[in-house]
Amino acid sequence: MSLLGPGDVLPHRPRRVTVNGTSGAGKTTLARRIGELLDVPHTELDALFHGPGWSPRERFLTDVEAFISQPAWVCEFQYDAARPLIADRADLMVWLDLAPARALARVTRRTVIRRLRRVELWNGNREGPLRGVLTDREHVLRYAWATRHQPRARVEALARSHPHLPVVRLRTPRQVEAWLSGPVRSAR
Repeated sequence: MSLLGPGDVLPHRPRRVTVNGTSGAGKTTLARRIGELLDVPHTELDALFHGPGWSPRERFLTDVEAFISQPAWVCEFQYDAARPLIADRADLMVWLDLAPARALARVTRRTVIRRLRRVELWNGNREGPLRGVLTDREHVLRYAWATRHQPRARVEALARSHPHLPVVRLRTPRQVEAWLSGPVRSAR
């Protein structure tokens, strides 16, 4: 596996990109921006996964397979069942490796804003009460903290299972911007 930095030239024009990172790191925002810059479709995996009442959708993997069977796409590297499918088709991974404190601050701000504004997320779902962070083991803030080291483990596993897949590691918002305005813009 080649591990690239924010200024490294991409080995090819990416057409199938997945974005790895912890909750709150900005995977969806970055994936959307990559899609816009490369003019490839983006889908948010959370929208495919969550049905009404936060229940998993039965068609999730079918929908993921349909999306990644396209010649070009960008999506987040999420959900254990979907990751092998995505990795097999991706031609570039972007690893959004922000400091855990920064990612937790982002997911906290996002969660509070969504809750206070009653933002509809996917299929009628909205953030639950903020007190859930104290009572719900699956609350997004607790989940983000508990799983903060998993993206690194995923990249290490991917290096073994998909050694041909280039990975771009971005550690700060400044590096994200440099990568988008440099190597990605040049690859168009």
